[in-house]
Amino acid sequence: MTDDRPAAATTSDHVARALADDLARWSAPDEQTEAVRAGCASLLARRGGAALVRDGGPEHVTASCVVLSPDLRSVLLTLHRKIGLWLQLGGHLEAGDCSAPQAARREAREESGIEGLEIVGDLPIDIEWQDVSRALACTVHWDLGYVAVADPRVPVAVSAESHRLQWWPVDDLPDPVPMTLAVRVQRAVRRVRSA
Repeated sequence: MTDDRPAAATTSDHVARALADDLARWSAPDEQTEAVRAGCASLLARRGGAALVRDGGPEHVTASCVVLSPDLRSVLLTLHRKIGLWLQLGGHLEAGDCSAPQAARREAREESGIEGLEIVGDLPIDIEWQDVSRALACTVHWDLGYVAVADPRVPVAVSAESHRLQWWPVDDLPDPVPMTLAVRVQRAVRRVRSA
């Protein structure tokens, strides 16, 4: 029997299965995050690769990356053009992405201009359910957060998706930010320390 599905669908289904496996072996740090993890796993089980595609429905998985300085004292944030908040780098998975961590790395590289970024570890630091209906065409992002380290002295380049790109102290984030950004940054710091 041959598989007549397009290669992109097959790849998306494979990435969705791998992500479901990652979520099954990942321990959520608290009950609220566990509920989000279970919801994302359910979405992947129901929709497979379609859950990873930007135009595959009103809700889908995204991948973001908290970029920290090597001393873990600074975080690189972007002032998002559409959302109007300072955020970690990240966005939608694309057809060429072989995994969610790879998508997070690609997005962080594209949005910062820093070519040498590598994800620390293969599991997310967290996962968030985000209502993005006010700012974007889609409704919900199930955002998987990852972490990378970069030297703040390396030049950065603001992408078309941002107004600004800037390093901030991890304990003195700018305004406005999502309510959960400080928690995400601290989880990223703990991940790097334990790696």
